[in-house]
Amino acid sequence: MIVSEIVEGLSYNERKLLIALSAFKGAASPADLIKAGEFGLEVEIMGAASWLESKGLVKIDEKVQKFFEIVDKEIIGKGLPERRAIAFINESGGRMDMNVLSEKMPGGEDKIAVGWLKRKGLADIVPEGVSKFLALTDKGRAAIRSKMEDEALLERMMSSPVHEKDADPNLIKDLKGRQGMIQDRIVTARTIILTDEGKEAAATGIELKEEVTDVTDRLIQSGDWANVQFRKYDVGTFAPSVTPAKKHPLTRLGNEIRQLFMNMGFSEMSSEYVQPAFWNLDVLFTPQDHPARDLQDTFYLDNPPRLDIGDDDLVRRVKDIHERGGNTGSTGWGGTWSKEKAEAALLRTHSTVSSIRYIAEHPDAPQKAFSISRIFRNESIDSTHLPEFTQIEGIVIDENGSFDMLISMIKDFYASMGFGQVRIRPAYFPYTEPSLEVEVFFNGKWMELGGAGIFRPEVTEPFGVKHPVLAWGFGFERLAMLKWDIRDIRDLYISDMDDLKKNTVF
Repeated sequence: MIVSEIVEGLSYNERKLLIALSAFKGAASPADLIKAGEFGLEVEIMGAASWLESKGLVKIDEKVQKFFEIVDKEIIGKGLPERRAIAFINESGGRMDMNVLSEKMPGGEDKIAVGWLKRKGLADIVPEGVSKFLALTDKGRAAIRSKMEDEALLERMMSSPVHEKDADPNLIKDLKGRQGMIQDRIVTARTIILTDEGKEAAATGIELKEEVTDVTDRLIQSGDWANVQFRKYDVGTFAPSVTPAKKHPLTRLGNEIRQLFMNMGFSEMSSEYVQPAFWNLDVLFTPQDHPARDLQDTFYLDNPPRLDIGDDDLVRRVKDIHERGGNTGSTGWGGTWSKEKAEAALLRTHSTVSSIRYIAEHPDAPQKAFSISRIFRNESIDSTHLPEFTQIEGIVIDENGSFDMLISMIKDFYASMGFGQVRIRPAYFPYTEPSLEVEVFFNGKWMELGGAGIFRPEVTEPFGVKHPVLAWGFGFERLAMLKWDIRDIRDLYISDMDDLKKNTVF
């Protein structure tokens, strides 16, 4: 498009900015333009500049600089913990019992101070009998009389932010490691520059006049439309993309799985997050000394610490199963089963809780039920683990239920999810026999996605179930990661807005 045609489609602010830049000999910052009284707000300037840039009339030069500044000057005013610690030790003749320092620096601040004393080589820990003393080193005694490097840097920041090129990166790293001490300040300097086309446009003798952009009913009814100038629109110019609202990908995947089970005649089941260990572990024939009960795996509650089981007859049957095997032909686990352990309150560690509670209410065949439920385990967060995640749980009670039926259902499910190659391998779970683990072939390797099996008689006998119960638990997040080739499980929940906008609706 030729320049004269572009000029015809310019808005009032675009015209105004071109004229102002021409007066500044072709380049100016937003601050320069505001100071000259040409504009009142930077957002007004940058809005016009962005449109002019899209039309090739200006370019926007940005220079980003990083500064470091104090977050809370009161914290600095108190002095660094190690500074106060060496002052206390010096007052005691250069040597102090660590318990005495704890009294002078309560609330755990002494531990922070000791850590930095050791890290900076300001003091040594000297054991004497059952006591431990802090003794100043030569470096520590020298620090009494002079500022440390990080203190000098903080003092400069107290006056004004410090540019990153003027600060030792190692000192910055250490100071950022101290909570609430310093923070980044990003300063962006912008200059708007006329291009050759922009200079040509400005030289055409642009007139500033108000233009009408909207045809309103008032404008038509009053007849004013005949006396105003309408702005000419360029239908080929840049326009911001419009992103429609849509559900989160995980929500959509959950709905897809839910619909799949519903179409197969399944009912949806659920259970509370907080359960007594009885329903989470004991009724599933998990021995009371099993590692899964340890705090390393399970979140136990302090309030309430215990939950009443309520059904004394069921408790008696489960106790008999654990100790002697009941009427199943099993020998059980032996020992003495503890109701007190079974009443411990916890966050459910698997959604099989929903399955066994559903079976308790619906023991007769045929039954088909599923759940997509959140569970909780004491896991360290990394690229493949979260302390709370989701399981796809399901059961089928059928008089003709068999291991072959279970495998067929699993393969059908994953085929519907887009995984053609499914592999089954033997596994062990306390509450199923036989048991299996499911793997699918993805990106050239086999990936484990969940476990399944047929509930043992020790699980079903207390509820009067007479027919086989097929059961499975699949990883929901792992399935999502494979479908969308996501490498870090955290990306599923710490969502990037740009990625969500680009995500295809399906």
